[in-house]
Amino acid sequence: MQISVVIPLFNESESLPELMAWIDRVMQDHQYSYEVIMVDDGSDDDSWQTISKLRGTYPFLKAIKFQRNYGKSAALNEGFKAAQGDIVVTMDADLQDSPDEIPEFYDMIVRQGFHLVSGWKKKRYDNTFTKNIPSKLYNAVARKSSGIILHDFNCGIKAYQLKVVKSIEVFGEMHRYIPILAKWAGFKKIGEKVVVHQARKYGTTKFGWERFVNGFLDLMTIQFLSKFGKKPMQFFGLIGTLFFLIGMGSVGYTVLSKFLYPDTSITNKPSFYIALTAIIVGMQLFLAGFIAELVNRNAPERNSYLIEDTQGW
Repeated sequence: MQISVVIPLFNESESLPELMAWIDRVMQDHQYSYEVIMVDDGSDDDSWQTISKLRGTYPFLKAIKFQRNYGKSAALNEGFKAAQGDIVVTMDADLQDSPDEIPEFYDMIVRQGFHLVSGWKKKRYDNTFTKNIPSKLYNAVARKSSGIILHDFNCGIKAYQLKVVKSIEVFGEMHRYIPILAKWAGFKKIGEKVVVHQARKYGTTKFGWERFVNGFLDLMTIQFLSKFGKKPMQFFGLIGTLFFLIGMGSVGYTVLSKFLYPDTSITNKPSFYIALTAIIVGMQLFLAGFIAELVNRNAPERNSYLIEDTQGW
């Protein structure tokens, strides 16, 4: 199979028939062998019923329905697990991503050898203040911290070699930073393609202001995990050692000053409290490092989601 199209969705019943017809037309025109995997992230509209009807027309359509809403990262992670095509393409279900882009993405992966190609919505139809400006800020921070030169890390339409999606784990809100996860896994040939961004045709956006805070927190998480995910003691131990040395230095100074000024009470000196606090903090950081090492070696599966139903398997 040449292509797997993974589509996470939440309450997008109106757009699904048009999206499937569009994808099928593009695939038939280019004679690709393919599958479409839709992951219903706990929709409470008629999305699942619509998918069931579409399967009568499109037998290559497969679907997974979560029992509740887990988020886009969870939906993508399950879609990646199920994908079997040599090239995996992700796109949103709201018709803002154009399936007409798929052939060029496919060629960039197959002919030019990219591990991952991310779309760039150079001209956007989103609200300037609630989406465009925050997105530019996120992308600038992500570029600077990761060293990956992309204009739009969070663009919904991307293409991957199959081995890329099988090698990464997407959880939390980290779908925004999949290129960073891919680079961390050793897939460094990452390209970019300008794509047409279309105005939303049905419904309203499902994302609120909380995603901006979550985005920055997840970027910090990725940066930490990329450097210390397999060796947390190196992070906590280094800082713990620094605090412990500060504490022991303060102890030495306090003891010395007692000999020099025997009439002065030790508890009246700031160095006594600095020493006490620094040693306690240093020991706590050491313990945090040891606990993190134990958790890292014994962590159960993190991405486990309740699946209510499946179709096509």
